[in-house]
Amino acid sequence: MKKKFLWAVVAACLPGVALAHNLTVGQPLPTVSVADKGELMLQNGEIHYQAWSSQQLDGKVRVIQAIAGRSSAKELNAELMAAITAAKFPQDKYQTTTIINQDDAIWGTGSFVKSSAEDSKKAFSWSSMVLDANGRVHQSWDLAKENSAIIVLDKDSKVLFVKEGKLSAGEVKEALKLVSTHL
Repeated sequence: MKKKFLWAVVAACLPGVALAHNLTVGQPLPTVSVADKGELMLQNGEIHYQAWSSQQLDGKVRVIQAIAGRSSAKELNAELMAAITAAKFPQDKYQTTTIINQDDAIWGTGSFVKSSAEDSKKAFSWSSMVLDANGRVHQSWDLAKENSAIIVLDKDSKVLFVKEGKLSAGEVKEALKLVSTHL
């Protein structure tokens, strides 16, 4: 009897977990801005920050990787990021945008998250990287904490694919195919 009750409670909670975000396939990405920290810009080997808005995403097909400021969140979809790098999509039509929720870092590691983001920007200067000090993007899009979300956008910033958590091998292929067909 206890097992049936426990399974009923678990089943009742699953839809809320699976549909935590408020992004809808076929709809425009909800507008959000990040003023505290923001987009990392590399100028003469130095990192500078500028305010960022999701309205800046129009014009290219994109994969957004919205992650908690934790290495475990970054690792969740490393397979997809490696596949994107290997695909060598044309930079004039495609861009990856990584949004790091510094507010969702393990206590006391915020400065490490910032320096790691800066090192990544230096290593992958063509990528778009946003450091969200207050978690505004995750709050606006209602993304789960301690997690990774993958969002594929067309050139008009309409959502083509969205998933929180680790993508399966089939979902990685689906995301790559969506990018290829919308270039």
